[in-house]
Amino acid sequence: MEELQVEEVLNLLENENDRQLKAYLNELNISDVEELIDELPQHAVKFIETLSIKRAVNVFRILDFPTQERIIKKLQANKLTEIIRQLPPDDRTALFGELQGEAVKKLLVLLPDNDRKEALNLLGYQEDSVGRLMTPDFIAVKTDWTVGRVLSHIRRYGKNSETIDVVYVIDKDGVLLDDIRIREILLSDPEAKIGELTDNRLISLNVNDPQEEAINVFKMNNRVALPVVDDQNILLGIVTVDDILWIAHEEYTEDMHKMGGTQALDEPYLDVSVFELYKKRVVWLIVLFFGELLTITAMSNFESQIAKVVILATFIPLIISSGGNSGSQAATLIIQAMALGEVTIKDWWNVMRREIISGIFLGTTLCLLSFCVIGAWHIIMPFSEHYIRIGLVVGCSLVGVVLWGTLMGSMLPLLLKRLGADPAASSTPFVATLVDVTGLIIYFSFALLFLSGVLL
Repeated sequence: MEELQVEEVLNLLENENDRQLKAYLNELNISDVEELIDELPQHAVKFIETLSIKRAVNVFRILDFPTQERIIKKLQANKLTEIIRQLPPDDRTALFGELQGEAVKKLLVLLPDNDRKEALNLLGYQEDSVGRLMTPDFIAVKTDWTVGRVLSHIRRYGKNSETIDVVYVIDKDGVLLDDIRIREILLSDPEAKIGELTDNRLISLNVNDPQEEAINVFKMNNRVALPVVDDQNILLGIVTVDDILWIAHEEYTEDMHKMGGTQALDEPYLDVSVFELYKKRVVWLIVLFFGELLTITAMSNFESQIAKVVILATFIPLIISSGGNSGSQAATLIIQAMALGEVTIKDWWNVMRREIISGIFLGTTLCLLSFCVIGAWHIIMPFSEHYIRIGLVVGCSLVGVVLWGTLMGSMLPLLLKRLGADPAASSTPFVATLVDVTGLIIYFSFALLFLSGVLL
């Protein structure tokens, strides 16, 4: 939204020129009105009330939930009733699913009996299931219908459908048989039977499928809509790509929050109170705090070695950070691959084998680099006649901690998935903390191996 447009709208508001404001808003794209509401949230209700009902609904459905909730609380009763009644069923279900119980009851009363039953039915599905995303507004035809009859049916009922890009073929019992793209119907002989156009290459979603699975199906099949069936293959509704893109965005945001070591935020950052931010972050910090206590415990067991060879303490940050970095890299790659459906639990051995090889190569590279650095350091500023042994301790430790870090980072997400937990919970700080403890053990074990009887 350009600054000049915002200023023009502000001038219309200040002058209370509702007629020109309405004309101006109705000429803007839906996305421009949404941006205008973001720029001037204090006037959001005014904008929605000024728009024609159709455009008001289209704007309202693309707003984020906190904005929708603020508008609902202040909107005039008649306008609110119109918007709630004309919202597509899937968007209405998404809104009701976010609202508190009492607020949902008040809005359900505004719906006609059939729409109320439909809304309650959709709300009955599990929160993260495909059933919550689907809309029952679609075009269904029979195999014995002619193309001409189908086109007449679309003209009559298509305006109430979520999309007419795809037509669904069912039998007399409502069982889904196939789907046909509208262009195939438009290019066919009006006297041809629908059964002659089917190819039986049907792709559908089960109403109880997880929403994440639906995202993968859409991505792999390049569809604008997919049918939703029950366990008896009865067609219940459809899911459109706009809803899938919205869910994919939410899933991505949630995973990013978890990978950063915090609980997912339910609202935009600036809309979340400071106390709510504290609650979302403090749990993970406490877990990581106790995790780091294990690092202190590990170091305390090697106090005597550190006292004898003080220079060992110099390289501790290098060792544990290298292990943590390699683990974080592996965890990020695997979590992303799992989210995209590229890796599943059954691929664990392939993942482990690849990470072992990668870990050895990465660790060896850092080993050689550290050996060169220690050698150059000794030449510039001699620190010990046993610098080669110290270099071996640091170099071999880097191989060990990097290899261990890559294994931990790659296997932990798969293990959590196997246990039914969210793989994204194996966040970067969590992996780094686990590798810190084991990295110290590996480091001082190599110190005992190479320096025992010499410096220790």
